[in-house]
Amino acid sequence: MPDKSEFVEVYVMEIVIRKADNDKRTGDFINKEFSDYALKSGVELNFEEFCFIAENDEQNILGVITGRAYYNEVHIADLIVGEKYRKKGLGSKLVGAVEKEYRGKGYDIITLTTFGFQAPEFYPKLGYRIEYVRENKNPKLSKYFLSKKL
Repeated sequence: MPDKSEFVEVYVMEIVIRKADNDKRTGDFINKEFSDYALKSGVELNFEEFCFIAENDEQNILGVITGRAYYNEVHIADLIVGEKYRKKGLGSKLVGAVEKEYRGKGYDIITLTTFGFQAPEFYPKLGYRIEYVRENKNPKLSKYFLSKKL
C-alpha cells in the first residue's frame, strides 16, 4: 500500500459554457481582466466606453454613436441615425463629438468598421481612410475597415 504522501489531491470542476446576454457580471469581469493583463504587459489600458446621443426638444433620440477608447485608440462601434434625420449632418456631428471628446487625451487614432450597405462612402468625407476591405460575394456585405489620426 502506498504511503499517503504519494497521493496528490485533485479537484475536478465541471465547466459549463452558456450564452449570457443579460448577465451583468460580464462587464466587471472583462474590465478587470483587460486592466490586469494590460498592467502586467506594461501597457496603459486607458479604457472608457462612450455613448453620445442626439435628441430634439422633446428628448426623442434622433441618433446614437457608441464605442470605447482603450490603449492608444478610440473605436466607434455603432453610429445610427433615425431614418427621418439622415443626410442632414447629424451623423457628422455625432462623429465630431467623439473626435472632440478624445482629441488631446493620449489617443492616436479612431477606428471603425462599416458594411457596404451601410455607409462606406460617408466616413472618407470626414477624413477617414479605408485601410482594408474584406470583399464578399454580395457587395452589400463587404466589410470596410477605416481609421483617422487624431
